Amino acid sequence: MLGNILFHGSDHIIEAPRPGGGKTHNDFGSGFYCTEDRELAREWSCSDAPSAFVNHYAFEPASLLKIANLEGPQFHVLNWLAILLKNREFRIKHPFPQQARDYILQEFLPQLDEYDIIYGYRADDSYFGIALDFLEGSLSLSQLNQALRLGHLGHQVFLQSARAFDALVFLTAEMVDKDTYLQRRQFRNERARESFRNMEFDKNGIFVLDILRNKWRNDDARLQ
Repeated sequence: MLGNILFHGSDHIIEAPRPGGGKTHNDFGSGFYCTEDRELAREWSCSDAPSAFVNHYAFEPASLLKIANLEGPQFHVLNWLAILLKNREFRIKHPFPQQARDYILQEFLPQLDEYDIIYGYRADDSYFGIALDFLEGSLSLSQLNQALRLGHLGHQVFLQSARAFDALVFLTAEMVDKDTYLQRRQFRNERARESFRNMEFDKNGIFVLDILRNKWRNDDARLQ
């Protein structure tokens, strides 16, 4: 699944990343986020900081490393959503979506502490609106699944254990042209939001109310 080169976009050069770093409220929690796509790393490096860099690493994932592939058959979209709801900050104003959030966390949150690496879709700010629409009942389960692919926002490789960090070797860092890649990042995100806005209401779909009312569990075959 993983190649031998990983990239990390940042506002500075990181020669020796360490476990437990980074922001707490990222998709998968505190850790080190990389990608196999150099162009995406260039986009992700662009922030409000004056500089942008892509750090290059050699990566030799040993057979002893445990990898949670969120796109694999043992996981499904509600697992991804539960992880996002756990780690990201959401403002939920009404009782029903709060109840839906609590149920998803209770039933569908996978235990990932034993894994060294988590591989899955990347979320950006536009995905929070998509998640809230699903919790509020205006977006179907099928559309939530489709939304993960809108805009081609890419996959991320999340390193969370000391063993995973031991497999990472710094190679070099390149400076990124922020004017070019910030525009590309903004265009990609806007394309994802526009694709989402163009979705029609799924009148035959399964919605979060159906999941709660019928007490779906994590092993429900309809989630595969």
